[in-house]
Amino acid sequence: MTDLREITFAETDLDALKDAEGRVAVFVNGAGQLGRGARRLNRLTKGALARAVADEGWEAKAAGDVVTLAYPVGMEAEAVDVVRLERRPTVAEARKAGATLARIAGGSPLTILGETLPRLPQLLLGLSLRGYAFTDHKSDKGKAPAPAHVFCSKPDETEAACKEALALAEGVFFTRDLVNEPANVLTTTEFADRLVALRDLGVEVEVIEEDRLAELGMNAMLCVGQGSSAPTKMVVMRWNGGSGDPLALVGKGVVFDSGGISLKPSVGMEDMTMDMGGAGVVSGVMKALAQRKAKANVVGLVGLVENMPSGEAVRPGDVVRSMKGDTIEVINTDAEGRLVLCDVLWYAQEHVKPAAMVDLATLTGACVVALGHENAAVFSNDDGFAEAFLKSAGSEDEGAWRMPMGKAYDDMLKSPIADMKNIGGRPAGSITAAQFLRRFVRDDMPWIHLDIAGVASRKTDGPFAPKGATGWGVLALDRLVRDRFETKEG
Repeated sequence: MTDLREITFAETDLDALKDAEGRVAVFVNGAGQLGRGARRLNRLTKGALARAVADEGWEAKAAGDVVTLAYPVGMEAEAVDVVRLERRPTVAEARKAGATLARIAGGSPLTILGETLPRLPQLLLGLSLRGYAFTDHKSDKGKAPAPAHVFCSKPDETEAACKEALALAEGVFFTRDLVNEPANVLTTTEFADRLVALRDLGVEVEVIEEDRLAELGMNAMLCVGQGSSAPTKMVVMRWNGGSGDPLALVGKGVVFDSGGISLKPSVGMEDMTMDMGGAGVVSGVMKALAQRKAKANVVGLVGLVENMPSGEAVRPGDVVRSMKGDTIEVINTDAEGRLVLCDVLWYAQEHVKPAAMVDLATLTGACVVALGHENAAVFSNDDGFAEAFLKSAGSEDEGAWRMPMGKAYDDMLKSPIADMKNIGGRPAGSITAAQFLRRFVRDDMPWIHLDIAGVASRKTDGPFAPKGATGWGVLALDRLVRDRFETKEG
């Protein structure tokens, strides 16, 4: 598993800057005003720092941009990184500054003159998130990043203030590791075992095996995995940190999706190891909540299956009965995620009795066509709940866009031989998928469906993640919990 860069906190020691190894980061505002630490560095660099921020190009730089003084005379450090940042930056600016430092520093030791920077926790979150690298299966794993040393005025208080931000980074890393794993490693059993390990953090974890799933009537989910030798499982994770009815987070956990009998094209099929992205996000949120001791009740439920073709596989044209009791004509076995989610959603309402539900899934290619890789699709039966999530996602700079629903889309699921079909055809594919799930949500249950097919993993580097799994959704859902479900003190 991927570890965060170690971060230590110490009282500001300007005399130690001369002998600091690796890189030294200092923050200067747009006006070029030098704080105490910057003035000391300016003396050590024989005035080079002041000249750098007096240059006319300094004012043109955006918040979080960096000017590097390489191999400064009078210092042991290989570089001084001068970061443009106001004394009271926005969250986005602070995170960008941290991410920029992570890219520049690589694995080198890093000394950060945090002094009294109020957004230091967010800067360190950006530093941690962008420092991620998945190397578990490389023969040459490279060197682990050297520690980052933060100089500040009150190290104990600062470390405590940064603890929650670093807990979020732990949750994002957990999600990224799960999504990046190949399917021969992250089997349904291995996935469940990694979630069981969350018990060490105080999460209650229950693994429900196939025989019990059958007793519960969860035949829609079971039919997806019946062509695979990997056992189908459901894992229920409970974090009991608050009071009242919990928020339920439901994740699609298809550890590999071949399409089943409706076999996918071979080109790009290797990417279907990430089809458990929804379950990965739920798992990361649960870890983050436990790490930061959230004062909220949250239950994470993930359906873990593998969708493979074989003589035992579900066929196009088969009819299965869901846990709810509705029958489903399986038109396309590659529309399997909704068959997993519908049973887990119904289980959540029957056995968890939540205050609200959010499900996440890499559900449709149609979502990627509609929104690309910038936004997740948001569907909901509750305007207030949807707006709350969109606000949370916006505050965490995680793209999300609300999509329409309605009877005309729902009518596209009508079947001549069963209560519904599992697909509605090519038009509005992400919407009809959401309409399918809506049929398994009670009218009085606030519910959001997040189609994360375009944002769970990317082929190019992003501002806070290298190419591969992004961990999208961990920050937004944690923010939703804080703002709407956490017990307020006082």
